[in-house]
Amino acid sequence: MENFQGKRWLAFECRAFRGEQFVLEKGDYPRWDAWSNSHHSDSLLSLRPLHIDGPDHKLHLFENPAFSGRKMEIVDDDVPSLWAHGFQDRVASVRAINGTWVGYEFPGYRGRQYVFERGEYRHWNEWDANQPQLQSVRRIRDQKWHKRGCFLSS
Repeated sequence: MENFQGKRWLAFECRAFRGEQFVLEKGDYPRWDAWSNSHHSDSLLSLRPLHIDGPDHKLHLFENPAFSGRKMEIVDDDVPSLWAHGFQDRVASVRAINGTWVGYEFPGYRGRQYVFERGEYRHWNEWDANQPQLQSVRRIRDQKWHKRGCFLSS
């Protein structure tokens, strides 16, 4: 895989858009570890364009399936550690109200990646996770939009 220009892509380790997910943004990817920070997979067998949903971003994280339990709302900001903001690592359902997001298994945007395009994810198996664990999230932004953000925990 040489170079990606312009559009962002969502790559998968298995055919038919299954398995571990990798967000490919503009840049060079000379080796598999350049696109994967989880070191679980060196395969990339399917690829699709990533839908970027406007300049605004809002994400709701829930500790239990079906949008129940404690909730964390993130608005126009990246969160390198949910723990640092008073939320545990157990995230079992997600509402992506606006924007496109990437959730990571570990703090500091490390581990398996899970993409949340606008929509509802009632259970962690809907984003192909093996367990309800997210510890950091970031926005995928269009280069032309630069906004500051905030987050609220409830």
